[in-house]
Amino acid sequence: MPVRRLMQFITAAATAALVLSGCSGGEGGSSTPVVAGEAKRGGSVTVAEVNAFSSFNPYSADGNTDINSKIGSITHSGFYYLDDASKVVRNEKFGRIEKVSDDPLKVRYTVNEGVKWSDGDPIDAGDLLLSWAAGSGYFNDADPKAGTGTTYFTTAADTNGLAGTGLPGIGEDGRSITLEYAEPYADWEVAFDVGLPAHVVAAKSGLNDEADLIDLIKASPRGDVGKPAVNSALKQVSDFWNSGFDTKSLPPDPSVYLSSGPYIVRDIVPESSMKLVRNRDYSWGQEPWLDEINVRFTGALPAAVDALRNGQADIISPQPSAEADSLFAGLAEQGNTVDRYSQAGYDHLDLDFSGPFAAEDVRKAFLKAVPRQAIVDAVVGDLLPDAKPLDSHVFLPGQPKYADTAKNNGSGDYAEVDIDAAKALLNGRTPSVRILYNRDNPNRAKAFALIRDSAALAGFQVVDAGQGSADWAKALGSGGYDAALLGWLGTGVGVSRVPQILRTGAGSNFNGFSDGDADKVMEQLAGTTDLAKQDELLAEIDKKVWESAYGLPLYQTVGTTAYSARVTGVKPSPGPLGVWWNVWDWRLA
Repeated sequence: MPVRRLMQFITAAATAALVLSGCSGGEGGSSTPVVAGEAKRGGSVTVAEVNAFSSFNPYSADGNTDINSKIGSITHSGFYYLDDASKVVRNEKFGRIEKVSDDPLKVRYTVNEGVKWSDGDPIDAGDLLLSWAAGSGYFNDADPKAGTGTTYFTTAADTNGLAGTGLPGIGEDGRSITLEYAEPYADWEVAFDVGLPAHVVAAKSGLNDEADLIDLIKASPRGDVGKPAVNSALKQVSDFWNSGFDTKSLPPDPSVYLSSGPYIVRDIVPESSMKLVRNRDYSWGQEPWLDEINVRFTGALPAAVDALRNGQADIISPQPSAEADSLFAGLAEQGNTVDRYSQAGYDHLDLDFSGPFAAEDVRKAFLKAVPRQAIVDAVVGDLLPDAKPLDSHVFLPGQPKYADTAKNNGSGDYAEVDIDAAKALLNGRTPSVRILYNRDNPNRAKAFALIRDSAALAGFQVVDAGQGSADWAKALGSGGYDAALLGWLGTGVGVSRVPQILRTGAGSNFNGFSDGDADKVMEQLAGTTDLAKQDELLAEIDKKVWESAYGLPLYQTVGTTAYSARVTGVKPSPGPLGVWWNVWDWRLA
């Protein structure tokens, strides 16, 4: 499934974001009788997911994981969604997006009457205003280099786009806001959507009601990096937004897990399973067939395959590996469907720009010792024909600009392992390097072992700083490691993915990369709507990243979905939601 461009992932979020990939219970079955050949509403299915749930806020830097985003997608509704071809589909049952003018660029968002949270509270302008406050970075006055000021809402997505808007105007209907951009913005169509319930955030942060939150946002000044000043009331709001929805179990207060989508979370067994039931009030989107969806958090790939084989799961989407591919053998013979496809994502090694890797020559030495082809052979193998290391930080193989960019971006300096060159750069030094990764992911564990053994030949002492799947993502950006093995999973919409992870101080910039020239190009990228020009700017950014010895892209990830004959309507997409993008189409066969 080729995609036009790997950029960003859209949920019903404050803004678009690329999702952190950590790919490494309820009971299956249904009590609803099914007549062969007859489609009936009702029943339940069980989905096996590798990672465990950890937050009802998938829009924050900490909550932005694949499983949190999948659950978020079926418990939240919004103005649009992305289909399996990465095309934007407007949801006019929810509301309207209207471009009011081109110069200046003005966009109005209006929620339809009757659209509400699962506690009965209407979704309105207060929810839209909170979503804008979180996604715009409007109030931030932090200077990442100087270490001064405050970042209020720690969003995963880049704030560059919405940062170009002023304080939104609220419509007289109380259900709309209008955004006005100071400059043209390439991703305006997917830059904004509804996020978390404003009335809940207001109550949990010490305000009387949603009206007080609206007044606070309207009265708070734009952040000024030159004159930082803490807004304590807004800080209480953002602190709850950042972490108040994080949980591995079902909170005692239902307001923390309200739904605006087709399903509502009913129960969670921490790190084991989750049960979702149909939201009976939901009428502002496509009507789902199933009454219940159970999710089993299986951890490793073999457990997911066994769950499908044994009837304990109906749908699985584990990250495959060359070593474990034989586990899928026989599933089709049992009547299961197995789909394999190239994902819009990649695994990579990022070096922290501090500690031993503060020195550029040490970064370059380490990268020259990384056995990329051996990692590809061990992890991807024959899953993709003629699998090779990925040679771009911004493009994927098959995209029009990939081949030319790979020839000129400097990736050739690390095409082969060069231990002698690494030793020469180290000049007798023997740095100790801590690598963070998800220990429960066999692909990452294999990559770590290969890097450790190869780097040791150059003089590096590589230390295992890995953690389990429930904890490793929160350790990103903590400073307790020197390099990280991780993955990003996106879709083909927009250009915001690049500044999300590469811009100085961005929410998903975990390794402290900062390049003033690259930042300027990213600013230009945000205002460029011409696709050819976007490609040129992306190639320029890619070259600067390679020149800095930022890290190494390793390989494009492979997606595999398998599902039993008792369920139909399953259709995988190459983006972060995988099969979850059209959950309303799932039904018993």
